[in-house]
Amino acid sequence: MQKLIDELEKNKDLSDEGLLALIGMPLTDIPNIGAAFWPGSLRASDKPPHSDVDRHADADPDRYLAKRADTVRRAHYGTNVYVRGLIEFTNHCKNNCYYCGIRRGNGSLTRYRLTKEEILSCTAAGFKLGFRTFVLQGGEDPYFTDTYICDIVSSIKEQHPDCALTLSIGEKDRASYQAFFDAGADRYLLRHETADDTHYARLHPPEMSLKNRMRCLYDLKEIGYQVGSGIMVGSPGQTPETILSDLRFLQKLDPDMIGIGPYLTHNNTPFANEKNGSLALTLRLLSLLRLLFPHALLPATTALGTIHPLGREMGLKCGANVLMPNLSPVDVRRLYALYENKICTGDESAQCRDCLETRVSSAGYQIVTARGDVKRKI
Repeated sequence: MQKLIDELEKNKDLSDEGLLALIGMPLTDIPNIGAAFWPGSLRASDKPPHSDVDRHADADPDRYLAKRADTVRRAHYGTNVYVRGLIEFTNHCKNNCYYCGIRRGNGSLTRYRLTKEEILSCTAAGFKLGFRTFVLQGGEDPYFTDTYICDIVSSIKEQHPDCALTLSIGEKDRASYQAFFDAGADRYLLRHETADDTHYARLHPPEMSLKNRMRCLYDLKEIGYQVGSGIMVGSPGQTPETILSDLRFLQKLDPDMIGIGPYLTHNNTPFANEKNGSLALTLRLLSLLRLLFPHALLPATTALGTIHPLGREMGLKCGANVLMPNLSPVDVRRLYALYENKICTGDESAQCRDCLETRVSSAGYQIVTARGDVKRKI
């Protein structure tokens, strides 16, 4: 396995057989992963009882993979961690995706929409805290017309011309994407979720199609956005083969950002009885992505922090270099419930920022005040 990892690091690619071998390795016990990625950093109570775990870290493929991924991320981005101020501005959604807590069919969810003024208040507060990228994320809400989105985007850019603005508002027509770009949007996040048609149909209702999702991503690339895509790790029906197809698709798309996190269930969805995704596999895939895409911006997601108290820190140790703390008003954070038990729903923005500063520093990295654009060339 170490030879495969070395080959992947050197060539930024492997055969299908090689990638499947790495994807399908037996999963390591989670506490041991924590200790191996955090030698000398975890409290004694967090470490497993086996004294030889850290001494033989390189003997475990996942630990070796994480070390190689961290080396590559440091070569490209040093110890810098970029923060994106996330503003979840609407939990209305016209779609009925089977895994999502804000799906149209969830009748028990209290819905909300932020006004333009509330959104601008969030960005103003975030700017004072050092954020230089803002992410407007929401369900596919027809209330926010193209004209309204463009007005919000242009207003944010007028107030903060040195900041980057990312949109994450789902599938749109090419003309809509062009209008948002012309208004000042710099980046767009749209996870493809899966590159396998059968798996896509398992996750989405019949009126949605993988073909259209792919069309959206290529439209965004052609327009000139910095584009982000990604998957949920452990979503129902996912296999090593579907993950391989995801990696191959990402190689074709060549995105600037790749967001992955463990699939987490929500009780008010058709997948209420499905198992959560694996932290260990998510960390493994983060490391694989770093070796496949040395330039990529890889978030250590909130879902990682939800599935394990040290999940985001482990993500940084596995090659991630982006964090997305929440700038939304506290009174609506718990309502943007894509999954249950999301962390940081009660913290003020300044609290989230201070908490992340401490966590990132303890991991051996540093938060930087910068737009954090992708570094395609070194």
